[in-house]
Amino acid sequence: MFKVVYQNSEQEFERWTEALDYAKALIPNCKSLFADIRIYHEKELIWIYSRSHKYPQYIGAGTYDRLARLFILETMEEEEEKRR
Repeated sequence: MFKVVYQNSEQEFERWTEALDYAKALIPNCKSLFADIRIYHEKELIWIYSRSHKYPQYIGAGTYDRLARLFILETMEEEEEKRR
């Protein structure tokens, strides 16, 4: 389970790709230097975006690689469902 947190709201997603798309859609709304957008996997912070960094940050050793594999797996599953 992935959770996207922005200001006083949070949204839960089953898939990493859905959580990432939602978080990226929030980026234009993140105008304050002190506001940030966070993605948690279970209770672990794995992704954060804030105006203090030029690009989103992946948190934790191996997190980027793990999420990249998950992205590929979810994309392949999506393509498989489209073929059915």
